[in-house]
Amino acid sequence: MSANKDEIILRGLKENNLKNIDLNLPKEKIIVFTGLSGSGKSSVVFDTLATESRRQMTLNYPHYVRNQMPKFERPQADLMQNLSPVVVVEQRQSGGNSRSTVGTYMDIHPLIRLLFSRIGEPAIGSATDFSSQSAFGGCPECSGFGEVIAPDLRKIVDEEKSLREYAVKFKPLSPSGWQGRWMMTCGLFDPDKPIKDYPEDKRRLLLYGPPEGEKVNAPFHTKHGPQPHDWDGILPRFTRLYINRDISKLKGITQDDVLAMSTRSLCPTCQGSGLNPKVLESRINGLNIAEYDHLELTDVLKELQKITDPLGESIAQQAIPHVTQLVEMGLGYLSLSRKMGTLSGGEAQRVKIARHLGSSLNNITYIFDEPSAGLHPEEVEMLLNMLHHIKAQHNSVIVIEHDVSVIKAADEIIEMGPGAGIHGGKIIYQGKLEGLENSGAATSLNEKIKINQNPRKQNEFFTINKATNNNLKNISVSLPKYTLVSVCGVSGSGKSSLLTEAFTEQYPETITVGQGSIGISNRSTLATYMGIMDDIRAIFAKETGQPAGLFSFNSLGACPVCKGKGAVMPDVAFADPVTISCEACGGTRYSDEALSYRYQGNNIVEILELTIDEALDFFRMPKIIKRVNTLKDVGLGYLTLGQTTSSLSGGEVQRLKLASHLQKEGQIYLLDEPSLGLHTKDNNKLLDVFQKLVNRGNSVIIIEHNLDFIAASDWVIEMGPGGGKEGGQIIFEGTPEAMLKARTVTAKWLRAGIGER
Repeated sequence: MSANKDEIILRGLKENNLKNIDLNLPKEKIIVFTGLSGSGKSSVVFDTLATESRRQMTLNYPHYVRNQMPKFERPQADLMQNLSPVVVVEQRQSGGNSRSTVGTYMDIHPLIRLLFSRIGEPAIGSATDFSSQSAFGGCPECSGFGEVIAPDLRKIVDEEKSLREYAVKFKPLSPSGWQGRWMMTCGLFDPDKPIKDYPEDKRRLLLYGPPEGEKVNAPFHTKHGPQPHDWDGILPRFTRLYINRDISKLKGITQDDVLAMSTRSLCPTCQGSGLNPKVLESRINGLNIAEYDHLELTDVLKELQKITDPLGESIAQQAIPHVTQLVEMGLGYLSLSRKMGTLSGGEAQRVKIARHLGSSLNNITYIFDEPSAGLHPEEVEMLLNMLHHIKAQHNSVIVIEHDVSVIKAADEIIEMGPGAGIHGGKIIYQGKLEGLENSGAATSLNEKIKINQNPRKQNEFFTINKATNNNLKNISVSLPKYTLVSVCGVSGSGKSSLLTEAFTEQYPETITVGQGSIGISNRSTLATYMGIMDDIRAIFAKETGQPAGLFSFNSLGACPVCKGKGAVMPDVAFADPVTISCEACGGTRYSDEALSYRYQGNNIVEILELTIDEALDFFRMPKIIKRVNTLKDVGLGYLTLGQTTSSLSGGEVQRLKLASHLQKEGQIYLLDEPSLGLHTKDNNKLLDVFQKLVNRGNSVIIIEHNLDFIAASDWVIEMGPGGGKEGGQIIFEGTPEAMLKARTVTAKWLRAGIGER
């Protein structure tokens, strides 16, 4: 070990699929980890280095403080030395709740509220009074949401049906619940007559309740006989019980369930700001806080720089660096009020990165998980500038990445492999850029893009007419059916608005594979996620005569000691947690009784240990074969049926999600950035899947920045020319070959990809 160089020393790494590897990572450098999805990159960077750094940081606090902090188990490694504090920027979606905005996420909005409370005219009060979530600041009409939510009669009631036939479609008010049964037995309404056939007075009574000031008794039948009760009407009851109260405390109903039965409109009192009209009277240089919120960030910057009041100026100077950071990341067209949940993948990624750049600390290790995800090639240059800026502040930068531009910017490259899963976990190459090409690594820096020169014929089209969703400029477009169509353009140019909104509104039968995460837990396996675990259990039950639940580690078959977890976590009080494989079941999760039964010579654990490739030879049931085949098609043949979804890499999760959608029989597939998390070698497998889908008579439309996918398409549509209000227009439609002659940003990078300029 070198005593001279300041470097992170890692020895004997064994987390997940790592094969007892050793690594020295130089500090104050940009280090890129690359390799196939599932090759072990995250196991080194997140599960070992980041986890151990966080664990050691908590050791500096007294035990009573540590007890309140997240606890980290020591990773499986022989030696981990010279770690520095870490800042992790993951791929996970940001903005946890529906009210999270760019302003709140970046901690700019609290400063703006403080600014208005100090220098706004007329003066209102404290900073919290400028929040829509405060008692005074919230709009009295919409409770601070900015929208008025009202029940939608057509969604709640099907007037063609009777009460007994579930005319009321909202489950808590249907015959499956006590409220629905009360409607049918109170004596006011004929439960077997379609609602449309009611006399008008009865229909109005059922739907809207009695006229104001009147009461109508509707006895509620209990085991003690009928109890007097006032009838209030389906819509007033829905409003009172499910809109005007906190439904998070109710069981079996969610906010999404309620919104699915409602209409949402801009609140007329606060005009969508969610603020009390009295708050909106306070202004700075002619603007109230709601108007500030809706300015583009470039204009917010100008307004903050205009402030001359000494107290106001000192507050503005604290907000300016955060706003400047977003503008320099190319997000000047966003507003502070923009909801985090509505950002495109590339926009959200840059906001997350910007959030971490305001720190003046140094000697930190910054870890980025595919920071180029969702970015157009034109925008990657900004990302590289940011990485170099962080390094220049005497920090270390570790990046998991597949993008060749980012790999070329690295001071050191580490490729994991050679394969994925059990075939990975080794270091294939570590060194400078120059040595990678001749190292035998899977990553090639000079692969040329292959342009599709024989696009499929276009005979029929999907049409979108005069779309105005979000920033779309009243656009009309035709997308050829039964082809592979790519829609590209810079972040925020309107790709998602065009497809995931305007297109799916026109064609609701579309099977959409979005960027959202999947349900990940250590009890969810590939087999359960793909919906074949019930079939496997049914096969065992039929073969052995035992209940199907005996072959589930979440039910009768669970090991009685670890309750189906496969491991136990003994109580170690305030010490670091320790996970020990269950001695009773040997980590299999199953009871001895469950393991005593066999099908074709294998018990349930041995079947779950089959790889996807092996399962294709083992099973005969058509449904299982079909679903397992989709996993093989997306390049996951090396995973086992029993592998937990929580142990998968980002690229593996992306393909698993895709496989689960491809098993559905559909004719229109819409995929939002399917290349996320994938190595170039994995891209080819995915392209093969798309081409086969089209060959079978389906239409496949993808939102993509990846030039390999764009070049392989039959038809390309580019949105732009910029993001936000600078976007929303179609700047190119045609074949990939025709695009080479276009003067757009994507065309420029496509030409570069084939070696032209």
